[in-house]
Amino acid sequence: MKKIFQIIIFGLFLSLPLSAQAGVKDTLTDWYQTIKGNAVQTWHEHSYDAYVPLYAWHNRLTYDKKHIKKYNENPWGFGLGFSRFDEDNDWHSLYAMYFKDSNGYGETMIGYAFLKNKTWGDFRLGYGFTVGVTQRHEYSYIPVPLPLPMIGIGYNRFDLQAAYVPGIKNDGNVLFIWSRIRLY
Repeated sequence: MKKIFQIIIFGLFLSLPLSAQAGVKDTLTDWYQTIKGNAVQTWHEHSYDAYVPLYAWHNRLTYDKKHIKKYNENPWGFGLGFSRFDEDNDWHSLYAMYFKDSNGYGETMIGYAFLKNKTWGDFRLGYGFTVGVTQRHEYSYIPVPLPLPMIGIGYNRFDLQAAYVPGIKNDGNVLFIWSRIRLY
C-alpha cells in the first residue's frame, strides 16, 4: 500500500508542467533554507528545555474498539532540547524525545519545531509544524521522516504542545501531547 502511494505521488509530480515543477523546487528550496537558517540560529542562541510526553490520543472516529483497547495512550518518556523566541515572539526548537509508542515499544523523535505565536504578556498561543525523524519498531528502528502539524499554549516557562499524526483506519490518526519546561 505504501509503495503504491509513493508511485502515485511521484507520477503526479511528473505530470506537472516543467514550469510548475521548477516552482515547487524553488519553494521547497526556500523552505529548506529558512528552516536550516532558523535551526542554526537556534543551535547558537538558545535556552534549554525538558519535554515530558503526556498523552497519545487515538482518534476514536478512525479506530475500532478492538484497537483502542489494545493501544497504549500513556507515552511515558522524556526529552531534551534547545529553543529560542525570535524578534516576533515565534518559537524555534531543536529537540530529541524518547517515549513508549502505542504498542508499548520505545520510540524516538528528533527534529526541529516552529510555532507562530500570538502573545498576551507571558501567555502565548501558537500553531506551526515539526520536521525531523522518528524511529519505531515497525520499521526496524530505521529513521523515518516526520513532518507534522503542531499547536501549543504556554505561560512563561511552561508549554503544553501537541502534534497530530495523520493516518488511515486503525493506523496513525494520533494526537501526541507533551509538556515543555524551559529550564534556563
